[in-house]
Amino acid sequence: MSNRLDWVRTELQALRDAGLYNHIRTIGSPQGAWLIVDGKRVLNFCSNNYLGLANHPALVAAAKKALDEMGAGPAAVRSIAGTTTLHVELERRLAKFKGVEAAITFQSGFNANLATIPALVGKEDVIFSDRLNHASIIDGCRLSGAKIIAYDHCHVASLEAAIKENLSQHRRGLIVTDGVFSMDGDVAPLPEIYEVARRYDILLMVDDAHGEGVLGKGGRGIVDHFGLHGKVDIEVGTLSKAFGVVGGVVAGNALIIEWLRQRGRPFLFSSAVTPPDAAACIAALDLLESSTELVDRLWENARYFKAEMKALGFDTGVSTTPITPIMLGGAPLAQQFSRELFEAGVFAMAIGYPTVPQGKARIRVMISAAHAKDDLDQGLEAFAKVGKKLGVI
Repeated sequence: MSNRLDWVRTELQALRDAGLYNHIRTIGSPQGAWLIVDGKRVLNFCSNNYLGLANHPALVAAAKKALDEMGAGPAAVRSIAGTTTLHVELERRLAKFKGVEAAITFQSGFNANLATIPALVGKEDVIFSDRLNHASIIDGCRLSGAKIIAYDHCHVASLEAAIKENLSQHRRGLIVTDGVFSMDGDVAPLPEIYEVARRYDILLMVDDAHGEGVLGKGGRGIVDHFGLHGKVDIEVGTLSKAFGVVGGVVAGNALIIEWLRQRGRPFLFSSAVTPPDAAACIAALDLLESSTELVDRLWENARYFKAEMKALGFDTGVSTTPITPIMLGGAPLAQQFSRELFEAGVFAMAIGYPTVPQGKARIRVMISAAHAKDDLDQGLEAFAKVGKKLGVI
């Protein structure tokens, strides 16, 4: 028998030994404040379902209607026979919601980054990327072939120093940053980054995956939050978190959006988002445009939970958003903490390397507008019990 895969077995065992092996649990219910996980009913502190829309009746009804009228799948890429009236309407509505000239949708936020970065820069160019940017940004940068300069996290002086040293040696530059950083919950200093981009005449791109539906008026995102409309060239987002469905979006300058329709490879070479998904996203926009109630409730829940966790003695890091990391340090401790929480009826997964740096493992709690105060109190009680048992607090 061939031994050509022995290295895989060795690497998998090394992950187990280091407490970094990812045990994937199985969901047996719709998303919500409570889930059936591996057959057990537990409080959900894991999902990115910020506004509780993933199982909202309006979204489900819109998806069912589209399924009846347009079928299950597009059976084509957007550029051949996969662009439906629903895709066109969704992009029109997203552009209006974001306050930009135009928008284009993709199969995921990950694909949106893989499409956008290589279409804007190449081997003669340079990218200035925040050191803690999401994996999809990192992969998009690598695919472009451009020189990648990582600047210190949210450190504008580090960014400007990197530009001064490197920009003149390249054809053009691109600054790219997450808006809300998904593991730490902090927010990029976008106004200051914009000033640097303007000063050096560099394209500016922000990935607002965790800001859409969370920051800005009624969840319009980080650009709206900072009043930077018309100043950020490219705003990438996802429809799989606060919107509760699936898909990605790039919004901003109409010329860039037109270019992505011609050269965005996931747009050209991967089948379109399904009609039910597009219809559900439009229904989500209807809800967000009609009221700020869900966004307001999300922030109210987040402030309460975070304050109570700090009062218990937990370290919640530098987060200023509903993302609430419970900093634990070692990956084995984080995995044990997660298992103990599950036994106590709380689903909150451990996150370790390579998703976060070595020694900074954590439990990341994702607060939702779907949580009632009683849900949050039950979660706090479980964290207190496990934290004391494991000597964390």
